[in-house]
This record gives sequence, C-alpha cells and structure tokens, in this order.
Amino acid sequence: MTDAAETETSNRALAARVWRDFLRTRWKGLLVSLVAAMAVAALSGQLAQIIQPAIDELITHPQPGAILRIPAIIAALAIGRGLFQVLQSVLISRIGNGLVGDMQVRLFGKLVRADLARLRGAHSGSYVSSVLYDAGLIREAATTGVVNYVREFLTVIAALYVMFTLDPILAGGILVLAPLASLIMRRFSKKTTKAAKGAMGETSNLSTAIMESLDGIKIVKMENREAYEEGRVEAVVERRQRHLIKGSNAKAMAAPATEAFTTLIVAAVFVYAGWRATAGAGVLGGTLTAGAFFAFLTALLMAAQSLRQVANLQTVFSEGFTAARRLFAALDVAPTIVEPVGAPLLPPGDGMVVLDHVDFAYGENAPALSDVSLHVRQGETVALVGPSGGGKSSILNLIPRFYDVVGGSVSVDGCDVRSVTLASLRDRIGLVTQEPFLFDDTIRANIAYAKPDATDAEIEAAAAQAAAHDFVSALPEGYQTRVGEAGARLSGGQRQRIAIARAFLKNAPILLLDEATSALDTESEALVQAALERLMAGRATILIAHRLSTVKHADRIYVIDKGRVVETGTHAGLVRAKGLYARLAKAQDLDHAPTPDSEETAS
Repeated sequence: MTDAAETETSNRALAARVWRDFLRTRWKGLLVSLVAAMAVAALSGQLAQIIQPAIDELITHPQPGAILRIPAIIAALAIGRGLFQVLQSVLISRIGNGLVGDMQVRLFGKLVRADLARLRGAHSGSYVSSVLYDAGLIREAATTGVVNYVREFLTVIAALYVMFTLDPILAGGILVLAPLASLIMRRFSKKTTKAAKGAMGETSNLSTAIMESLDGIKIVKMENREAYEEGRVEAVVERRQRHLIKGSNAKAMAAPATEAFTTLIVAAVFVYAGWRATAGAGVLGGTLTAGAFFAFLTALLMAAQSLRQVANLQTVFSEGFTAARRLFAALDVAPTIVEPVGAPLLPPGDGMVVLDHVDFAYGENAPALSDVSLHVRQGETVALVGPSGGGKSSILNLIPRFYDVVGGSVSVDGCDVRSVTLASLRDRIGLVTQEPFLFDDTIRANIAYAKPDATDAEIEAAAAQAAAHDFVSALPEGYQTRVGEAGARLSGGQRQRIAIARAFLKNAPILLLDEATSALDTESEALVQAALERLMAGRATILIAHRLSTVKHADRIYVIDKGRVVETGTHAGLVRAKGLYARLAKAQDLDHAPTPDSEETAS
C-alpha cells in the first residue's frame, strides 16, 4: 500500500472515531445543518439560473410582468439562502463548541488520571497545547469543515447542472478540464499538511517553553537569565512562524493559481460564445442568448468560488486530522496502575503498613529499591533517613500506589494494595509534603479538598488542631480568603499548616510525611512540628526527614542507602552502633546517645 493510500485509510479511521466518540450524540443537529447546507447550495444554483430570464426578459426582450416577477423571485431566493446560512452557522457553532468542550474534558480527565510516571515523563505544556489548540482544530474540521465542504461541493454540482442545462457542449468541455484544478489543489494541500504538522509540534514546544520559564521565574531572575529565556522562546516562535508562513504561502499561492485557471476558462467561454454568435443559427442549435451566456458565466464563477473554498478546506482537514492523531494518541495511553476487575474495597482496619522484600525501579532505570522490608502499626512512628537519592521518597510513593512494586509486596491491614480499589486505599492515607500544594481557591476549599461536604465547624476544628485557625481568623475575609496561585499569598508556614489542617479533616489512619518541616524557619517549624505531633497521635506514621532532630523519638528508624535498608533501630541504638546513621548524626551534632534516664525524661 502506498503512503498516500495508508494516509487516506488512516484519515478515514480517524474520521470514524471522531464521529463515534464525539459527534454521534449530536447527529440530529448535524443532520439539520447538512440539510441547511444543501438548501444553500440549491438556492445558489437557482440564483445563477434566474440570471437568464432576468437579462432576456428584462433587458434584451422586455416581457410584461417580468419587472415585478423576476426581482421578487430573486429576493425570495436570496432571503431563503440567507436564512439557511444563518441556521447552518448557529447549529454548527453550538455543535462545534460542544465538541471542543467534550474533547477538553476528556483530555483533562485522561491527564488527571494518568500514571504519575507518565506525568513526570512529559511536560505539562504539551498537554495544555492539546487541550487548548488541538481540540479547536478538530472542531473546525469535523463540524464547520464537513458542512461547508458539503455545501460547496453541492454548489459546484448545482452550478454544473445549470451549465449543462444552458449549454451541454460548453459544460462538457469545462468538465474535462476540472481534473487540472484538482491537481492544483492537491499539490498545495500536501504543502499545507506538512506545514500544519510542523506548526502543531512547535506550538507544543512554545507552551512548554513559556510554562517552564514562568515556573522557574525566581531562578531566571536571580541568575539574570531573562534575556536567555526570551531568546529561547523567540527561537521556538521563529520555528513555529516558519511553518505557519509555509502553510500561508501554500494557501496564498493556491488561490491565485485557481483564479488564474478559472480566468483562462472564462476567456475560453468568451471565445466559444463569440464563435456561437458569429456562426449563426445553423451551428450547434443556434446562437447563445445574452441571458443564457451570463447565466452560464455566473454558474461558472460560482463553481470556481466553491472550488476555491474546497481548496481552503483541504488545509482545515489536514490540520484536523493531524490534531486528531495527537488527541487520540493522548487518549489511548492506558494507565499501568489499574484495579483488578471487581476489586473489593480495602476493609476497615488500624492502618498497619507492611513492605515485604520490595524491589522497585523507575521504568528501565537501575533499581531504586532492593529487598526493602519495613512495617508500621497504629500509633507508631517510623522514620526514613539516609543520603539523598537513597530511595526514601520511592517507599512513600509505593504505599498509595503512585507506582507499583517490581518484586515483593506492599500491604495495608493485610491486603496487598494491588488487590483493592485505589479510591478505598487512598481514602485511608493522609499526605503532607515539603512543598504543600494549595489550589487558587479559598482557604476553606483547600482545607475541605479531601472532604468537600465538611461543615464549617469541622473545618475550623481541623484548622485549630493545625495551629491555623488564629491566623486565618485574623485575615480580612477569614476562611473565604483566596490563597492565590499555589498559595502564593500565604507564607510557607501558613501553607504548611493549611495542608496539615487538610490532613486533620481527612482523618486517615495512615499518615505519610515527606520532609514536612525542612523548608520552614525556626518559629514556623516549631508551630508546624507541634501540629504534626498532634496529627501523628494514634496514627500509623511514616516520615522522611533530613533533620535527625525531628526523628529522635521515632519508634523505629530505617536508614536507607542506595535503595536498601542498611540499619534499623532507635536513635540511641543507631548512634551506639556507629554506622551510617551515627555519621549522619555526628554531622548534625546529634552524635550523643541518650542515657535511659534522659530517654525517660524526654518521653
């Protein structure tokens, strides 16, 4: 099969899927808009046909009553054509915008449900481009493009009908030349298709470059790299513009080429008409009247205009098919973190977490964890410490099934996390990270994110437990205060306490803390640490900490290095063991082992 044939087959499959996934439920509106398009084409043909009696009966050989009848017919045809055009436009606008909305929702739904590995492997700029740009291109092709194509194609048919009615010999001659116009359009269509693909790719790159620069704006400014980032975006813009210009040039050349071809045909029509006029009645059935000639010419120009529109629509379809390929490629990526068919809910329990000889790797990379075993029960606090990159965060990511183990198992209350529903598993887990994320919404909405139906009393109680109620109440709008993008209107300590309040309100039996105090100043750290201790009470807690002073009283400390558990014990026991933990403690001036009396006093 040739490349062209494969592309055609692929395009048909894409069109069928767009219909099946997005347009089939809107078939009634689409059908009415197509009927309206057909009516426009038919009335356009009638308008061309009425030219003959208009000239012959009003100008060449005036007929009684024609001065009222013919203008009335022209007005009725024009008004009817205009009404059907409005109907078509209104319906297509409604269908097209609904189509875009469905695609954007589907794309975002796929994005928000995607595996964490996939989200980290692709920049969000490409998704933004698909959500905002590709869906619009598909809409243009699938709605406006299809209906306009039908209208213009039928207009050509109607014009040909008028031409054959008026002079079949001349119409047949023009029809023989029609394939040349098709060749012209096909040539320029290939160029616009190639340009459209390139422009779409660079649009994704542009979205990525802009978002990346804005996400890292502090570093950009601190390192005086504004000019570099501006140049980087400018380079992407230039590449994108080159593709857009190539597409525009192809379109710009297509129109004059088609018009030049049409003009040559019109010139040939004049030659033919002049020959008919001078040849006399004995040639080909007689002379061509002025009215018939101008009606034929009107139909020809109408057909030529429609063919130009069809040529332009080739670009719309090319962009639409290219966008559809990207959209369906994004929609068709199946997540690897899935529930078994008919998976049960995680049964009620105390929240005991067990990692049993766990092996884990990120894709094809070297193992991140090897033969890791640990456990934590209700009321216990387990700390994970060790050098950066040792695998501590990987352990936390496995418990809520952000990733799946390669070997071994992770269980909660005796159930393998892979055997139960994700929702029931994650309902049992609270998470507080080093950089807590807040949505650009009210403080109330951010605290209640995990429990949207929470009462004001419940939200305020959770905030009080998190040492957040006082500062929130002091704000002019209290709990209705908007926090800004990523909580930018709040300090780091305030954001952290809002995140802790969210965890209090969720009241999950398992608590995961990932460097929850490491980014705070001393005063904020004290407030947050006190709130965390209240939150940890009675829960199975696993925490990551680089400041060993925050884990001195943990029930067990697991020292993680190069993906393995190299030491396990209490702070005092590990210091006495003089291993890796002892070296870390010494580096932080914590290398003294408490005596039994001092441990009892501290507790």
